[in-house]
Amino acid sequence: MKIGIDKIGFYAPHLYLDMNELAEERGVEPEKFTIGIGQEKMAVPPITQDTVTLAANAAAQILDETDKQDIDMVIFGTESGIDHSKSAAVNVHQLLGLQPHARAIELKQACYGATAGIQMARGHIALNPNRKVLVLGSDIARYGLRTPGESTQGAGAVALLISADPSIMAIEQESTYYTDDIMDFWRPVYSDIAFVDGKYSNEQYIAFFQKVWNAYKEQTNRGLEDFAAICFHLPYTKMGLKALRTVLDEVEENTQTHLKEQYRLSTQYNRNIGNIYTGSLYLSLLSLLENSNELTAGDKIGMYSYGSGAVGEFFSGVLQEGFEKQLHQTKHNAMFEKRQKISVSEYEKIFEQQIPTDGSVTEWSTKEDPAEICLTGIQNHQRIYQVK
Repeated sequence: MKIGIDKIGFYAPHLYLDMNELAEERGVEPEKFTIGIGQEKMAVPPITQDTVTLAANAAAQILDETDKQDIDMVIFGTESGIDHSKSAAVNVHQLLGLQPHARAIELKQACYGATAGIQMARGHIALNPNRKVLVLGSDIARYGLRTPGESTQGAGAVALLISADPSIMAIEQESTYYTDDIMDFWRPVYSDIAFVDGKYSNEQYIAFFQKVWNAYKEQTNRGLEDFAAICFHLPYTKMGLKALRTVLDEVEENTQTHLKEQYRLSTQYNRNIGNIYTGSLYLSLLSLLENSNELTAGDKIGMYSYGSGAVGEFFSGVLQEGFEKQLHQTKHNAMFEKRQKISVSEYEKIFEQQIPTDGSVTEWSTKEDPAEICLTGIQNHQRIYQVK
């Protein structure tokens, strides 16, 4: 039985910051951001968007009423959780109007959370082939103003509907993974910004890739030549390329050229949104599917997932007949075009806005936020959401 991605959608805030302007304001060469790390724009979430609303808006774009009745599990991968107890999946379940006889949980392992959710969903569908699982990867990447990680911030969510006989990609059984207790990136419960040892994290990202890739080759007897493309978790768009380059000498030059071009296409969306942690790999996959003209049914796509701390996994999927009909490139292009550019000072003001932690009653207007689902305020220590 084939199990995999039946539908995929994403959502990003309507505000963005031009990385050239951020570089100039911070006194660095713009090429350090646009070429050095490969970022052009950074999605900036207004106070009316959090990880719950981003995920709900991403899912609302792809689910129909039949899906809402068939879904009996919601898995929310995030490292930007809003509650130590209640899962964000429960909030999204209610906002989307899903049928009540469902499980709803939140998973955490840095940027690996959504991948863990997909693998868990596959097991559930294997036992319940008539059901569907909604997997969400939603995050707001925050490192602080004027910090080394500031240029790799971002915000957004990817929603994936996992089912039997999927319309887009069947996920293959073969998978290799690796865990090691390291401190390359972390965010203590008392902090709303992340801490990162940038050089060490880059080194570990590549090291974990090589470990799981070599294990995958040994397990499957496959090589780079068997893949139409390889998608990577992208904390910034140059990171995956650094890892890919370490193994390109395994194939001939024409295959190297092909894989590098497909990689470039897989970074188009991430380049204009920034890091979205758990959703990053799947935004890369979506970017590839919607921007490459060379993919056909039966193509094998490699997937490298990495979550600091750290867990890495390499797995693969096979594109299904008619997969391109399930994509929404026109809608996504329109979303990009309608975004509003803000100045560095406006970005800083938004960044410094805080959700109260003392129980204060707070209300925010959502008139300027075009999203269907928004955060409108805080009351009795509870977040209040609106479906327009």
